Amino acid sequence: MHARFVRSAAVAIAVTGTLTWAPAASAQPSEPTPSASAIPAETPAPDAGSVEITTKDTAGDALPGAKFLLLDSAGQEAGRGKTDEQGQLTFPDLTPGVYRLKETASGSPLHEVVADQDVIVTPGATTRLTITDPFKAAKVLLQAKDDKTGKLLPGATVNIGSGTSTLLTLTTGDKGTASGELPVTSRKTQFWVKEIKAPAGYDLYKPAKTFTAGPGAPVTVTVTNAKTATGPKPDPSDKPTHKPTHTPTDTPSSPGKPSSGTGGSTPSVSGSDTPDSNSAAAATPVGNSTPKAPTGSLAHTGADATPWLIGGAAVLIAAGGGALAMARRSRTDGPTDDLIES
Repeated sequence: MHARFVRSAAVAIAVTGTLTWAPAASAQPSEPTPSASAIPAETPAPDAGSVEITTKDTAGDALPGAKFLLLDSAGQEAGRGKTDEQGQLTFPDLTPGVYRLKETASGSPLHEVVADQDVIVTPGATTRLTITDPFKAAKVLLQAKDDKTGKLLPGATVNIGSGTSTLLTLTTGDKGTASGELPVTSRKTQFWVKEIKAPAGYDLYKPAKTFTAGPGAPVTVTVTNAKTATGPKPDPSDKPTHKPTHTPTDTPSSPGKPSSGTGGSTPSVSGSDTPDSNSAAAATPVGNSTPKAPTGSLAHTGADATPWLIGGAAVLIAAGGGALAMARRSRTDGPTDDLIES
Protein backbone atom coordinates (compact mmCIF):
# COMPACT_ATOMS: atom_id res chain seq x y z
CA MET A 1 0.00 0.00 0.00
CA HIS A 2 1.31 3.45 -0.90
CA ALA A 3 0.51 6.61 1.03
CA ARG A 4 1.10 10.17 -0.04
CA PHE A 5 2.54 12.49 2.51
CA VAL A 6 2.53 16.31 2.35
CA ARG A 7 5.60 17.98 3.69
CA SER A 8 4.53 20.34 6.39
CA ALA A 9 5.99 23.72 6.92
CA ALA A 10 7.02 24.77 10.31
CA VAL A 11 5.49 28.06 11.29
CA ALA A 12 6.95 29.94 14.10
CA ILE A 13 4.35 31.50 16.22
CA ALA A 14 5.32 33.80 18.85
CA VAL A 15 3.23 33.24 21.86
CA THR A 16 4.23 35.27 24.84
CA GLY A 17 7.82 35.15 23.76
CA THR A 18 7.93 31.27 23.22
CA LEU A 19 8.51 29.57 19.89
CA THR A 20 6.15 26.66 19.13
CA TRP A 21 6.34 24.26 16.12
CA ALA A 22 3.12 22.89 14.63
CA PRO A 23 2.56 20.74 11.52
CA ALA A 24 0.87 22.46 8.66
CA ALA A 25 -0.55 19.17 7.18
CA SER A 26 -0.88 15.43 8.10
CA ALA A 27 -0.20 12.25 6.04
CA GLN A 28 -3.26 10.74 4.29
CA PRO A 29 -3.54 7.29 2.67
CA SER A 30 -4.04 7.30 -1.06
CA GLU A 31 -6.38 4.18 -1.06
CA PRO A 32 -8.22 2.07 1.50
CA THR A 33 -6.42 -0.95 3.06
CA PRO A 34 -8.27 -4.26 2.64
CA SER A 35 -8.88 -6.37 5.73
CA ALA A 36 -6.94 -9.59 6.33
CA SER A 37 -10.07 -11.67 5.99
CA ALA A 38 -10.50 -10.53 2.46
CA ILE A 39 -7.27 -12.31 1.24
CA PRO A 40 -8.24 -15.67 -0.29
CA ALA A 41 -6.44 -18.80 1.20
CA GLU A 42 -4.55 -21.22 -1.11
CA THR A 43 -6.57 -24.53 -1.29
CA PRO A 44 -5.98 -27.74 -3.25
CA ALA A 45 -7.96 -28.52 -6.32
CA PRO A 46 -11.29 -30.11 -5.42
CA ASP A 47 -10.51 -33.27 -7.45
CA ALA A 48 -7.12 -34.11 -5.82
CA GLY A 49 -6.62 -37.33 -3.85
CA SER A 50 -4.00 -38.76 -1.47
CA VAL A 51 -2.32 -42.04 -0.39
CA GLU A 52 -1.78 -42.94 3.27
CA ILE A 53 0.60 -45.82 4.14
CA THR A 54 0.87 -47.77 7.39
CA THR A 55 3.82 -50.17 7.66
CA LYS A 56 4.18 -53.07 10.12
CA ASP A 57 5.76 -56.54 10.34
CA THR A 58 4.16 -59.99 10.58
CA ALA A 59 4.15 -59.74 14.39
CA GLY A 60 2.04 -56.57 14.16
CA ASP A 61 4.76 -54.10 15.24
CA ALA A 62 5.05 -50.71 13.48
CA LEU A 63 8.06 -50.20 11.23
CA PRO A 64 9.45 -46.65 11.33
CA GLY A 65 11.96 -45.57 8.72
CA ALA A 66 10.56 -47.62 5.84
CA LYS A 67 11.21 -45.75 2.57
CA PHE A 68 8.76 -45.54 -0.33
CA LEU A 69 8.75 -44.11 -3.85
CA LEU A 70 5.55 -43.21 -5.74
CA LEU A 71 5.54 -43.09 -9.54
CA ASP A 72 2.74 -41.85 -11.79
CA SER A 73 1.38 -43.67 -14.83
CA ALA A 74 4.13 -42.15 -16.99
CA GLY A 75 6.84 -43.48 -14.66
CA GLN A 76 7.65 -40.04 -13.28
CA GLU A 77 8.26 -39.54 -9.59
CA ALA A 78 5.13 -38.26 -7.86
CA GLY A 79 6.49 -38.43 -4.30
CA ARG A 80 8.93 -40.11 -1.91
CA GLY A 81 9.34 -40.33 1.84
CA LYS A 82 9.74 -42.61 4.88
CA THR A 83 7.42 -43.71 7.65
CA ASP A 84 7.33 -41.96 11.02
CA GLU A 85 7.52 -43.51 14.48
CA GLN A 86 4.02 -44.90 14.04
CA GLY A 87 5.01 -46.45 10.71
CA GLN A 88 2.88 -44.00 8.70
CA LEU A 89 3.52 -41.95 5.55
CA THR A 90 1.14 -39.77 3.45
CA PHE A 91 1.39 -38.60 -0.17
CA PRO A 92 -1.06 -35.65 -0.54
CA ASP A 93 -2.43 -33.64 -3.48
CA LEU A 94 -2.28 -36.37 -6.07
CA THR A 95 -4.01 -36.16 -9.41
CA PRO A 96 -6.52 -39.02 -9.67
CA GLY A 97 -5.17 -41.99 -11.57
CA VAL A 98 -3.06 -45.16 -11.22
CA TYR A 99 0.29 -44.96 -9.43
CA ARG A 100 3.10 -47.41 -8.78
CA LEU A 101 4.28 -47.78 -5.15
CA LYS A 102 7.81 -49.10 -4.53
CA GLU A 103 9.30 -49.87 -1.11
CA THR A 104 13.02 -49.13 -1.36
CA ALA A 105 13.98 -49.98 2.25
CA SER A 106 12.27 -51.63 5.21
CA GLY A 107 14.10 -49.54 7.77
CA SER A 108 15.06 -52.71 9.70
CA PRO A 109 17.88 -55.25 9.27
CA LEU A 110 15.44 -58.04 10.19
CA HIS A 111 12.81 -57.36 7.54
CA GLU A 112 12.44 -57.71 3.79
CA VAL A 113 10.71 -55.20 1.49
CA VAL A 114 7.46 -56.06 -0.25
CA ALA A 115 6.94 -56.32 -3.97
CA ASP A 116 5.86 -53.28 -6.00
CA GLN A 117 2.14 -52.67 -6.26
CA ASP A 118 -0.33 -50.42 -8.05
CA VAL A 119 -2.32 -47.77 -6.20
CA ILE A 120 -5.51 -46.13 -7.49
CA VAL A 121 -6.10 -42.51 -6.44
CA THR A 122 -9.71 -41.35 -6.62
CA PRO A 123 -10.90 -37.69 -6.66
CA GLY A 124 -11.26 -36.11 -3.22
CA ALA A 125 -10.51 -39.38 -1.37
CA THR A 126 -7.64 -40.87 0.62
CA THR A 127 -6.42 -44.32 -0.40
CA ARG A 128 -5.18 -46.17 2.70
CA LEU A 129 -2.69 -49.03 2.41
CA THR A 130 -1.28 -51.39 5.04
CA ILE A 131 2.15 -52.71 4.13
CA THR A 132 3.34 -55.82 5.99
CA ASP A 133 7.07 -56.42 5.70
CA PRO A 134 8.07 -60.08 6.23
CA PHE A 135 10.95 -61.14 8.43
CA LYS A 136 14.09 -62.26 6.67
CA ALA A 137 14.37 -66.04 6.34
CA ALA A 138 16.56 -68.00 8.73
CA LYS A 139 19.51 -69.80 7.13
CA VAL A 140 19.71 -73.47 8.14
CA LEU A 141 22.74 -75.77 7.89
CA LEU A 142 21.92 -79.48 8.31
CA GLN A 143 24.52 -82.03 9.41
CA ALA A 144 24.16 -85.82 9.79
CA LYS A 145 26.80 -87.53 11.95
CA ASP A 146 27.79 -90.96 13.22
CA ASP A 147 26.82 -91.01 16.89
CA LYS A 148 30.10 -92.65 17.90
CA THR A 149 32.78 -91.18 15.63
CA GLY A 150 31.19 -87.88 14.60
CA LYS A 151 31.81 -88.68 10.95
CA LEU A 152 29.57 -86.72 8.54
CA LEU A 153 27.12 -89.01 6.76
CA PRO A 154 25.61 -88.51 3.28
CA GLY A 155 22.11 -89.61 2.36
CA ALA A 156 20.19 -88.47 5.47
CA THR A 157 16.80 -86.85 4.65
CA VAL A 158 14.91 -84.71 7.17
CA ASN A 159 11.74 -82.62 7.28
CA ILE A 160 11.78 -79.25 9.08
CA GLY A 161 8.59 -77.46 10.03
CA SER A 162 6.59 -75.48 12.56
CA GLY A 163 3.36 -76.59 14.19
CA THR A 164 1.70 -79.08 11.85
CA SER A 165 3.27 -77.73 8.65
CA THR A 166 6.40 -79.02 6.93
CA LEU A 167 8.33 -76.01 5.61
CA LEU A 168 11.57 -77.51 4.31
CA THR A 169 12.98 -80.92 3.26
CA LEU A 170 16.76 -81.39 3.14
CA THR A 171 19.02 -84.33 2.16
CA THR A 172 22.71 -84.37 3.08
CA GLY A 173 25.10 -84.58 0.14
CA ASP A 174 28.48 -86.22 -0.31
CA LYS A 175 29.98 -84.03 2.42
CA GLY A 176 27.24 -84.93 4.87
CA THR A 177 25.66 -81.45 4.91
CA ALA A 178 22.75 -79.55 3.33
CA SER A 179 21.50 -75.94 3.59
CA GLY A 180 18.27 -74.04 3.05
CA GLU A 181 16.11 -71.11 4.19
CA LEU A 182 13.24 -71.18 6.66
CA PRO A 183 10.49 -68.54 6.75
CA VAL A 184 10.10 -67.05 10.25
CA THR A 185 7.10 -65.24 11.70
CA SER A 186 8.69 -63.63 14.76
CA ARG A 187 12.03 -62.60 16.18
CA LYS A 188 12.35 -66.08 17.73
CA THR A 189 10.53 -68.91 15.98
CA GLN A 190 10.57 -72.55 17.14
CA PHE A 191 10.91 -75.35 14.60
CA TRP A 192 11.00 -79.14 14.69
CA VAL A 193 13.18 -81.51 12.66
CA LYS A 194 12.44 -85.18 11.97
CA GLU A 195 14.56 -87.66 10.01
CA ILE A 196 12.57 -89.60 7.40
CA LYS A 197 15.44 -91.51 5.77
CA ALA A 198 18.63 -92.75 7.41
CA PRO A 199 22.05 -92.97 5.74
CA ALA A 200 22.96 -96.34 4.26
CA GLY A 201 24.02 -98.78 6.98
CA TYR A 202 22.50 -96.72 9.81
CA ASP A 203 19.31 -96.82 11.84
CA LEU A 204 16.67 -94.10 11.51
CA TYR A 205 16.81 -91.39 14.17
CA LYS A 206 13.17 -91.55 15.27
CA PRO A 207 12.77 -88.79 17.92
CA ALA A 208 11.84 -85.28 16.71
CA LYS A 209 14.23 -82.50 17.74
CA THR A 210 13.35 -78.81 18.20
CA PHE A 211 15.39 -75.67 17.69
CA THR A 212 14.88 -71.87 17.59
CA ALA A 213 15.83 -69.57 14.72
CA GLY A 214 15.70 -65.79 14.25
CA PRO A 215 15.27 -63.58 11.16
CA GLY A 216 18.30 -63.61 8.89
CA ALA A 217 20.38 -65.52 11.46
CA PRO A 218 22.28 -68.74 10.61
CA VAL A 219 21.48 -71.87 12.62
CA THR A 220 23.04 -75.37 12.52
CA VAL A 221 20.90 -78.48 12.99
CA THR A 222 22.58 -81.84 13.66
CA VAL A 223 21.06 -85.33 13.61
CA THR A 224 23.01 -88.38 14.80
CA ASN A 225 22.66 -91.94 13.57
CA ALA A 226 23.74 -95.26 15.04
CA LYS A 227 25.06 -98.03 12.86
CA THR A 228 22.65 -100.84 12.11
CA ALA A 229 23.31 -103.78 14.43
CA THR A 230 24.42 -106.98 12.70
CA GLY A 231 24.04 -110.57 13.98
CA PRO A 232 26.97 -111.95 16.05
CA LYS A 233 29.51 -114.07 14.20
CA PRO A 234 29.45 -117.78 15.11
CA ASP A 235 32.01 -118.77 17.75
CA PRO A 236 34.18 -121.75 16.73
CA SER A 237 33.81 -123.10 20.27
CA ASP A 238 30.04 -123.33 19.72
CA LYS A 239 30.40 -126.12 17.12
CA PRO A 240 28.46 -129.33 18.01
CA THR A 241 30.60 -131.92 19.76
CA HIS A 242 28.30 -134.90 19.01
CA LYS A 243 29.89 -137.32 16.62
CA PRO A 244 27.66 -139.50 14.47
CA THR A 245 27.77 -143.20 15.41
CA HIS A 246 29.34 -145.23 12.65
CA THR A 247 27.54 -148.46 11.95
CA PRO A 248 29.89 -150.87 10.24
CA THR A 249 28.37 -152.51 7.25
CA ASP A 250 31.01 -155.15 6.88
CA THR A 251 30.07 -157.13 10.01
CA PRO A 252 30.52 -160.83 9.19
CA SER A 253 27.30 -162.73 8.66
CA SER A 254 26.32 -165.62 10.80
CA PRO A 255 27.70 -168.95 9.68
CA GLY A 256 25.55 -170.58 7.04
CA LYS A 257 23.58 -167.33 6.29
CA PRO A 258 24.40 -164.92 3.48
CA SER A 259 24.75 -161.27 4.38
CA SER A 260 21.59 -159.26 3.66
CA GLY A 261 22.90 -155.77 4.45
CA THR A 262 22.76 -153.27 1.61
CA GLY A 263 26.21 -152.22 0.61
CA GLY A 264 27.74 -154.83 2.90
CA SER A 265 30.78 -156.71 1.81
CA THR A 266 29.97 -160.25 0.79
CA PRO A 267 32.95 -162.57 0.51
CA SER A 268 33.47 -163.39 -3.10
CA VAL A 269 34.13 -166.86 -4.30
CA SER A 270 37.60 -166.56 -5.76
CA GLY A 271 40.28 -169.03 -6.59
CA SER A 272 42.45 -167.81 -3.71
CA ASP A 273 39.82 -168.16 -0.95
CA THR A 274 37.44 -170.92 -2.09
CA PRO A 275 38.64 -173.98 -4.03
CA ASP A 276 36.54 -175.10 -6.95
CA SER A 277 34.85 -178.49 -6.95
CA ASN A 278 37.63 -180.32 -8.74
CA SER A 279 40.41 -179.02 -6.57
CA ALA A 280 38.29 -179.60 -3.48
CA ALA A 281 37.80 -183.23 -4.46
CA ALA A 282 41.49 -183.69 -5.08
CA ALA A 283 42.54 -182.06 -1.82
CA THR A 284 39.99 -183.75 0.42
CA PRO A 285 40.83 -187.26 1.64
CA VAL A 286 38.28 -189.99 1.08
CA GLY A 287 35.89 -190.33 3.98
CA ASN A 288 36.51 -186.83 5.29
CA SER A 289 33.89 -184.30 4.25
CA THR A 290 35.41 -181.26 5.97
CA PRO A 291 38.23 -179.51 4.20
CA LYS A 292 41.23 -178.60 6.28
CA ALA A 293 42.28 -175.04 6.62
CA PRO A 294 45.42 -174.30 4.74
CA THR A 295 48.51 -173.57 6.78
CA GLY A 296 48.97 -169.88 7.56
CA SER A 297 45.49 -168.83 6.48
CA LEU A 298 42.86 -167.10 8.58
CA ALA A 299 40.23 -169.10 10.38
CA HIS A 300 37.30 -170.07 8.21
CA THR A 301 34.01 -168.22 8.79
CA GLY A 302 30.48 -169.04 7.77
CA ALA A 303 31.27 -167.74 4.32
CA ASP A 304 33.10 -171.04 3.59
CA ALA A 305 29.73 -172.87 3.56
CA THR A 306 28.70 -171.12 0.40
CA PRO A 307 29.74 -173.96 -1.98
CA TRP A 308 27.84 -176.48 0.14
CA LEU A 309 24.77 -174.29 0.13
CA ILE A 310 24.99 -173.97 -3.62
CA GLY A 311 25.31 -177.75 -3.96
CA GLY A 312 22.33 -178.34 -1.65
CA ALA A 313 20.25 -175.87 -3.58
CA ALA A 314 21.13 -177.69 -6.82
CA VAL A 315 20.04 -180.99 -5.29
CA LEU A 316 16.76 -179.53 -4.15
CA ILE A 317 16.12 -178.06 -7.56
CA ALA A 318 16.81 -181.40 -9.22
CA ALA A 319 14.53 -183.20 -6.76
CA GLY A 320 11.80 -180.67 -7.31
CA GLY A 321 12.13 -181.08 -11.04
CA GLY A 322 11.82 -184.87 -10.75
CA ALA A 323 8.76 -184.56 -8.56
CA LEU A 324 7.18 -182.20 -11.03
CA ALA A 325 7.84 -184.63 -13.90
CA MET A 326 6.33 -187.52 -11.99
CA ALA A 327 3.26 -185.43 -11.16
CA ARG A 328 2.74 -184.63 -14.80
CA ARG A 329 3.18 -188.19 -15.75
CA SER A 330 0.64 -189.35 -13.19
CA ARG A 331 -1.83 -186.87 -14.55
CA THR A 332 -1.23 -188.21 -18.06
CA ASP A 333 -1.66 -191.81 -16.97
CA GLY A 334 -4.83 -191.15 -15.02
CA PRO A 335 -7.31 -190.95 -17.95
CA THR A 336 -5.88 -194.07 -19.52
CA ASP A 337 -6.64 -196.13 -16.44
CA ASP A 338 -10.15 -194.80 -16.41
CA LEU A 339 -10.73 -195.84 -20.00
CA ILE A 340 -9.47 -199.32 -19.31
CA GLU A 341 -11.74 -199.71 -16.27
CA SER A 342 -14.81 -198.71 -18.26
